[in-house]
Amino acid sequence: MIETISQPDGIIELRLSRPPVNALNPELVQALSSAIDEAQSNGATGIVISGRPGLFSAGLDVPELLTLDKEGMQDFWSAFFGLLEQLARSPVLTVAALTGHSPAGGTVLAMFCDYRIVANGPYRLGLNEVQVGLVVPPVIHKGLVRLIGHYPAERHLIAGEMITADRALAVGLVDEIVDAEAVVSNAVDWIKKHLAMPAHALSGTRSLCRADLAALFDDPNALDIDGFVRGWFDADTQASLQRLAASLNKK
Repeated sequence: MIETISQPDGIIELRLSRPPVNALNPELVQALSSAIDEAQSNGATGIVISGRPGLFSAGLDVPELLTLDKEGMQDFWSAFFGLLEQLARSPVLTVAALTGHSPAGGTVLAMFCDYRIVANGPYRLGLNEVQVGLVVPPVIHKGLVRLIGHYPAERHLIAGEMITADRALAVGLVDEIVDAEAVVSNAVDWIKKHLAMPAHALSGTRSLCRADLAALFDDPNALDIDGFVRGWFDADTQASLQRLAASLNKK
């Protein structure tokens, strides 16, 4: 589910590879988490997370997640938040190489990396949870606020719309737009540029600047996994999710 590709200067690319759309299910979340652990344990100097051309990740695998009971959903969200915490606390630079469409969960993964580069093209990203009857978990809301500010985050979340790459750049949701074939190479070059800086100064400054992001995970109760799971099983939400799953299965 994860292709591990060695890039120059000890940088590791972790390419999501779960056909057809890299949808996030328990297995993919665990595979990416394990791959990050392995890369860091083996001395990676930086990590690039990428997808296939035209699509980074379609977000949550709603049809599969609808088959889980409450305990299964709690386990999934605990694992997903654990993955976000790994990215937030990563001792090495992480870049999301958004190779195409990156809705919902795909955008969330990118939000917790150090830097985000998206392919130029008709691609969309953003958090559309409200459109399918979900309330964005507090940790994801705070992560978005950190990136784009309080009021822009409010407007984005309440609208629940997918936005273009140009719009994402304008509001600060991504940092660069480049030609599709250059997304990964630019991500590698961004890490290499920073690796050329004095290591102690880079590490200390990065830790200082990202301390607020890591702190979102200090209190497990603040993640409100139970509250999100209750919302997931709300009757209206289940009806919306079932309609979404039916539309996805027709494609």
